[in-house]
Amino acid sequence: MSEQKFTTTSGIEIKEVYSEANRLTESEAPGVYPFTRGIQQDMYRGRLWTMRQYAGFSTAEESNKRYHYLLNQGTTGLSVAFDLPTQIGYDSDHDMAEGEVGKVGVAIDSLKDMEILFDGIELQKITTSMTINATASILLAMYIALARKQGADIRQISGTIQNDILKEYAARGTYIYPPKTSMRIITDIFEYCSNEVPKWNTISISGYHIREAGSTAVQELAFTLANGKAYLNAALEKGLDINIFAKRLSFFFNCHNNFFEEIAKFRAARRMWAKITKQMGATDPKAQMLRFHTQTGGSTLTAQQPLNNVIRVTNQAMAAVLGGTQSLHTNGYDEALSLPTETAAKIALRTQQIIAFESGVTETVDPLAGSYFIETLTDEIEAAAQLYIDKIDAMGGSVNAIENGYIQNEIADASYRYQVEVENGSRTIVGVNKFTQEQEGVIEAFAIDESIRSIQTEKLNQLKAVRDGAAVEKALTNLVAAAKGKENLMPLIIIAVEAYATLGEVADALRSVFGEY
Repeated sequence: MSEQKFTTTSGIEIKEVYSEANRLTESEAPGVYPFTRGIQQDMYRGRLWTMRQYAGFSTAEESNKRYHYLLNQGTTGLSVAFDLPTQIGYDSDHDMAEGEVGKVGVAIDSLKDMEILFDGIELQKITTSMTINATASILLAMYIALARKQGADIRQISGTIQNDILKEYAARGTYIYPPKTSMRIITDIFEYCSNEVPKWNTISISGYHIREAGSTAVQELAFTLANGKAYLNAALEKGLDINIFAKRLSFFFNCHNNFFEEIAKFRAARRMWAKITKQMGATDPKAQMLRFHTQTGGSTLTAQQPLNNVIRVTNQAMAAVLGGTQSLHTNGYDEALSLPTETAAKIALRTQQIIAFESGVTETVDPLAGSYFIETLTDEIEAAAQLYIDKIDAMGGSVNAIENGYIQNEIADASYRYQVEVENGSRTIVGVNKFTQEQEGVIEAFAIDESIRSIQTEKLNQLKAVRDGAAVEKALTNLVAAAKGKENLMPLIIIAVEAYATLGEVADALRSVFGEY
């Protein structure tokens, strides 16, 4: 009999065989509290998940072409990637933007760029997810301004802004302002959208980047839900109704390599969030539901033998679907080397379509429910994640846990352990530390031209020459005054971007009051 010990990536021991005796909880029906088996009674029999492909690079013109390509290939929702200067509130002509314009996403300097980005796309007919945090209020303001220009009813537009600043301090780094002032901006967005843009998901509480930074599955779940609790508390302190604003919260999870652990993680997440919201006063079932987007694990992709990533992404996408995701992005096989080529993006989308229409997994709800292994693992992941949440609660919540470095240190320790396992060979990564080959097949990589910064700078110069400078000045002055008080900032940011104030100008106006972290 083998003495080898098998564990998940979170260190949960996997038994040789499972039986009913391992179960801790009662079986549950889908579509009812605590939603372990899914948030809809019929799940994908009634409606498939939204197939999003995360895209954005270079200029708004180039990204617009990719969006039309993806829509023509059958994608059912857009997901916008922004470049680093846009993410941290710098215009493309700023010294800090040099070398980064258009590289990891599209450069958006003003409403003019937003108009180009969505040219030929009716915002009222599509859902858009924007992966943006520190400058989420500004990009959302531009999106709302563009929807108005298109004649849309902004009460009908739908989509998501990530807007999850807490995980930026813990795992990713694209923050601008200190945590407490950042929380003020986020709750202003909650309040504004609940009144004016009620179908908009005002936050996508993100475990994705926590996992990409090296956390385990249990840590990803625990730290994400702990951040979710912090946002609930901040909104409640602002006097918002949990039964209204909690319906517009969504989550964003990673799907990593361990197939069964990931499925169990998603099931546990729904159950845990239902309990958290109920404890905090939510009585409407829709306010207790955890709705989530999934992206396959970027950090699992290898530059070695990149076509192996097609199999990894398929495995992860299947786990996300079996775990009951509402929306899914599949990574391109070449993303360890560059932004995805059109060919890689199309194969990634086709992966979702084949799972949806050929595999049969959509034909029944929660197909792995009742598996002794899956049910026990769901219970064990919930218990392990709850220990972390209890510890964070004892510190006074996520903001305090981040400010004292607890969450960052836990992620760093887990990341180190994982890397040691890869390097000593106790964890196999095919093509990296086992089944290697001396020469990798040459693969076409996607390159971004360095001239983009010059193109964006020229567009900025032209914009500033024709816009109403006095209107911009007045809008920014009013925004600064509001930031010093307690007024909701969203209406003032919308006025500023409608006057064609640039992203950097609006971010600088807020920097002048809030400072930088």
